[in-house]
Order: sequence, then structure tokens, then C-alpha cells
Amino acid sequence: MNTSFPQPDSAALAHSNALLSFIQALITKEGGWINFAQMMDAALYTPGLGYYSGGAKKFGLSGDFVTASEISPLFSRTIARQVQQVFGAMQTQGKQADILELGAGTGRFAKELLLEMAKLEQLPARYMILEVSAHLREVQQATLRATLPNTLMSRVVWLDALPENFDGVIFANEVLDALPVHIVKTTADGIAEMGVVSEGRGLAWKEKPASLLALKDFVSEINLTDCYTTEVCLAATGLVASLAGILQSGMLLMIDYGFSRAEYYHPQRNQGTLMCHYRHRSHGDPLIYLGLQDITAHVDFTRIAEAGVSNGLELVGFLTQAQFLINAGITELLQSIPVEDSAKYLPLVASAQKLLSPAEMGDLFKVIAFEKNLDIPFIGFSSGDKSHTL
Repeated sequence: MNTSFPQPDSAALAHSNALLSFIQALITKEGGWINFAQMMDAALYTPGLGYYSGGAKKFGLSGDFVTASEISPLFSRTIARQVQQVFGAMQTQGKQADILELGAGTGRFAKELLLEMAKLEQLPARYMILEVSAHLREVQQATLRATLPNTLMSRVVWLDALPENFDGVIFANEVLDALPVHIVKTTADGIAEMGVVSEGRGLAWKEKPASLLALKDFVSEINLTDCYTTEVCLAATGLVASLAGILQSGMLLMIDYGFSRAEYYHPQRNQGTLMCHYRHRSHGDPLIYLGLQDITAHVDFTRIAEAGVSNGLELVGFLTQAQFLINAGITELLQSIPVEDSAKYLPLVASAQKLLSPAEMGDLFKVIAFEKNLDIPFIGFSSGDKSHTL
């Protein structure tokens, strides 16, 4: 373990070792080697042991990272403006509109959005949350029950699986980056896939010739340079296809950090984008701190766009988080706070800076959206669209 990082306590180490034993057993079962997507899936989502399934605090200053909804209520309140527009359009069509949030974190986004939608008098019939982590579901329920009036709480429902049909807004913030990725490498002998083996008391990397046809075909298409290591997220295609399949009318809105394909697989990005987050420190070793750290990869937004369009959705647009929030009215919301009320105004200005600044989240985070059976000029994409770069 990296001694420059805060060291896990004995309970955390025991938890991590239990997950290590589980992964080693999986490796044995699979013949001594698993691909990295299997490893990442086990590290993040193994029930009771994986990072998102365990009980350690993940979000906020005492966790491992901070999401936009944890930084400022301005994030949720601004997105509420876009949701309001969609709901208004659906209302004119005589359709009931719901919200479906994927991976709701601490529940803070849901809380702020529902409170803002109540102010805007445009509440969803139901606010559905699909959460794979039993622990986070408990956190969300505690957050919402403690802060929402019964009239709003009664609209919230937790799902174990996607609904068969859906009308309204599907929202996913920092979900795509946590989907398991395959790691590929171009070698003199062809395309290799990086995987994991047991070694001593831990895990170690081992590459094999790539065998998945979808991987080999994709890597061949993008013409990577020699000795290039990168990630391919096949799971992203499956998720977007599933969401497209249930969406009857409405909007799919996804926010995450990443690039268009040309930038993602740029020759200079030859070591990929894989990143681990542990106690607000970032590093590149996913084989340590098992179950205690987040493992992420940047998003290939071209793959997301292709998946949406090929499954019957219309691409609304693709732009930076800063541009989307400005389009949707974040500056107007900020201006509505009296400057004289410095105790309220100054923290909001500081948090807006983090959401909008190119040096913070403004440019790295992107927003992509799709629609079905809605023909409206979406306010969040009124200017600055970069769909041509996909």
C-alpha cells in the first residue's frame, strides 16, 4: 500500500482483504486470469464488499471524492429548469412525466431537485431511483426522509431494475465513468487485453491476446499507435441501449467527465485514463485498496452518442458542463440571491466557480442528452453545442 496516503484502519483492512479473497476465488474459478472489466466490476459492485456496496463514506470532504450535487444546490436547481421545460412540453401532449435517477449518491441531488420542482410547480408524478448499492439506498432514504415534506417524499420510489416503460427525464450524473472497462494494449503481436492474476498475497497484471471480437473490431477501427494502452467500455453501449429501450417519450440527460473519441484516443493519451480515488487523492493503481477506493475511467462520448442514436434516440446535443449550466440559467439563479446576504451569497459564488471554471469541473465534465418524441429547443443546449466533435 502507498504509505503517502492515509492508511486504512484495521476494520477497513479486514474488509479489503475479504474482497481480495473473493476476487482471488473468482480468478481461480475462471482458470487463473480475469479481464480487467471483471476485476473492476468485482471491486466496485460485489454485494457487501465492493466499493459501492460497502458502508464506507464515499462522498464529501470526509470521503473519497465530491460530486457536483454535493458542491452546490445550484447544480440541482439549474437542472430543474431543463426538467421543467421537458415536463411542460410533455404536459401539452397529455403525458404524465416522471424522473428516473441512476445512482443517486447521498440523495442530495434528488432532494434539491424535488424542492426546486415544487417551487416551479412542475413536480414529477414519481421520482424513481435505481441504486445498485444497498448501503447507498439506505443513505438516500435517510437523507430524503430527514429533509423532504411528506408530500414530496411520497413521490420517491426505489427500483431494483429498470421499469419496462418510462416517460419523463432519465438523469445520470457520474454513472458512466464507474462502468467496468476493458483495458487493451497494442503490441507487436497484435491486440492484447490486460487482466489480473493472483500473485502472493495480492493481485498482479497479466496480458493475453484479446479474444472478444467486439474489442478487436473496435481497436482495429480506431487505429491506435504502437504500444498504446487504453480503455474500452462495452458496458456503456449496453446501458444506453437499455435506457433507449424503456424511454417512450422524454429526455435522457447524462453528465460525466470524458472526451469525444478523437480526443479520448489521441496519440499522446497512450496510457489511458484509468484513475482511482482514495481520500481525495488520485492515483493509477486499481489493484490496491480493494473495496476502499473508487475506480473510474473517462467516458468516450462518441460511443455514448452512437449507442443512443442506433437505438432510436435523437441526439439533443453535447457540450461542456459550464456551457450547459449557463444556458439553463445558473447565473440568473445566482443573481437572485441578494449580494448583501454575504453568508449565503459568497459560498454560492465559490461553488458556482467550481462548477463552471475550466480549471475545475467546467470543461472536463461534459453533458450529453437524447430525446424521444419531443421536438423542442432544449434550453440547456441553446448555444455552445459540440456535437460536431463526436
